[in-house]
Amino acid sequence: MLGQQGRLVIPAEVRAALGLAPGDRLHLHVAGARLVLQRQRDAVAELRELAKDVPGSRSFVDELLAERRLAAAAE
Repeated sequence: MLGQQGRLVIPAEVRAALGLAPGDRLHLHVAGARLVLQRQRDAVAELRELAKDVPGSRSFVDELLAERRLAAAAE
């Protein structure tokens, strides 16, 4: 239920089914017409799973900087 001040109330039975407890950090995002709510630790685990095949020696920061330098040189 959405309260008058825009607060989302999660029913006790849903909190219990998901193992949510007071103080849990939650991650909220929009996926199409859906609102997705995850425990922060579940969102982090999902991201780690997505990145599991990326070599530890790869630096996305270095790659981004190199791309930006190329773009700046082309201007």
